[in-house]
Parts: sequence; C-alpha cells; structure tokens
Amino acid sequence: MALFGSNKKNYSTITVKKRDVPDGLWMKCPSCGEIVYKEEVTANLEVCTKCNHHFTLARQERIDLLSDEGSFEEWAGGIKSVDTLGFTGKQSYIDKLEANQKKSGWDDAVTVGGCKLGRRDIGLGVMDFSFLGASMGSVVGERITYLIERCTAEKRPVLLSCASGGARMYEGLLSLMQMAKTSAALARHAEAGLPYIPILTHPTMAGVMASFATLGDLIVAEPGALIGFAGPRVIKETTQQDLPEGFQRSEFLQEHGLIDMVVPRSELRDRMILVLEYLCDK
Repeated sequence: MALFGSNKKNYSTITVKKRDVPDGLWMKCPSCGEIVYKEEVTANLEVCTKCNHHFTLARQERIDLLSDEGSFEEWAGGIKSVDTLGFTGKQSYIDKLEANQKKSGWDDAVTVGGCKLGRRDIGLGVMDFSFLGASMGSVVGERITYLIERCTAEKRPVLLSCASGGARMYEGLLSLMQMAKTSAALARHAEAGLPYIPILTHPTMAGVMASFATLGDLIVAEPGALIGFAGPRVIKETTQQDLPEGFQRSEFLQEHGLIDMVVPRSELRDRMILVLEYLCDK
C-alpha cells in the first residue's frame, strides 16, 4: 500500500528577493519614452542620449557652460527680495521665498555676473526655472538691469540665458514694471553698439518673453523649448481652433521668423564664441 499511497513532500517556498536598485539611477525620457541611464544624460549636458531631448540644466552647470573655467564673478548678489505688498494666501510670500531658497541653495531666480568666454570679457545672466518658476520679480529685474548697465559702462557684450513662467504675482505691479526697466537698459546698450544675445530655454513665457528675452541682436533658443506669451492651451480655448503641430516650440518659431538660431546644448558654447567674435569685431 505504501507503493500506491500518497507520498507528499513538503516543498519550501523559495523567495527571490529583488536586488536593491539605487533611486535616481535611471530616468524616463518624456520625448521618446526610453529608459536612459542618468549618469550618461548628465555627462551629455542633461540631454537624452536616445532622442536629443533637452532636460533642465542646473544653474551652476549653465554658468560653467557659458564661461571660461574659474572666470565667473557674481554681481548684484546683495539685492534681496522684500514683501512690499504683504502678500498672503495659503502661504505668505516670505515663506515661499524661504522654501525656495532652502530647496535651491540660491537666493533668487537669476544670477548675473562678469566672466570670460573664449577669453573675451562678457556679462552673463542665468535664470533658473526651479526657483519660483523663474518668475520676474523686482530682484530679477534689478539684477538683469544692473548686468546690462554695467556691461554698457564697461563695453561688454551680454549673454542672458532666459527661462520663466512670467511675472511674479506676489509683487503685483512692481513685477510688471521690470519689463519696461530692462527694456530701457537694453535700448541704451544697443545705442552704445554693444551686442546682446538672449538664449531662450524651456520654458520662456509671458512678460519675460515679451520684454528682454526677445530684444536681442540675435535670438538663440535650445531645441524643443516652449516660447510664447500665453500657453497653447489658453490660446486654443480662446481661438477655438486647433493649433499647428509644434506650435510655440523653438523650431516652429525659427521657421516663422521669431528665433534666429536653434542651437543644441553641446554646440552652444562654441557657437556663442563664434557669434561674439563676429559681432564684436563688427
């Protein structure tokens, strides 16, 4: 009977543990959907190695990209934001500022200064969308105006890397005034015969786009950057019309005459050196 009887064996359940993978090692590209190795993307100036999608480049990395090593000297860093209007909401303006300062390690949405690029003295400004959407408040406007006016006095060309969601609502009318102030400074810079080149990154919108971002002698943009005044969703709802493919992107705007040059990030430094040599020699 033992030959035909039940002969059950106790099989233990084998648990296979998933090997721990460090967070942030891989990332999904929003353009091509591929999973890419983050270190490769970082080594490629935060550009997807599969489809050339341009991710956001950190402020310090962009300063390093557009200046000779060790040459950048910050200007106007002592200008700080104040809550002139006493803005209150779910969170006060001061609390918002402090949270963004702690998160980013910077005190406001733009850093300006003097440096060398290709051994030429220039003025450089870099806007950072991760700080309150690079919104244009009084400090942003004042620092950019200081950059332009000092470069006019010192006869330097100006490069300004732009990114913004628009005006800083916490400052009301004081924010909108920065459009006129920066534009007037650029007019004086142009009268002095000095070059100004804005570099439009993703996204550059609203009041920034309507003022200093599009007043350059040569308007440059990174590939795929969203550039416009109102967003495409608002425009579609207002006009009740379908928008063309690629509407408000760098390539579309170059085809329609707003942008002069769309430059991949890997070529940006060398292209700016070449353009400045031409403009300054002229």
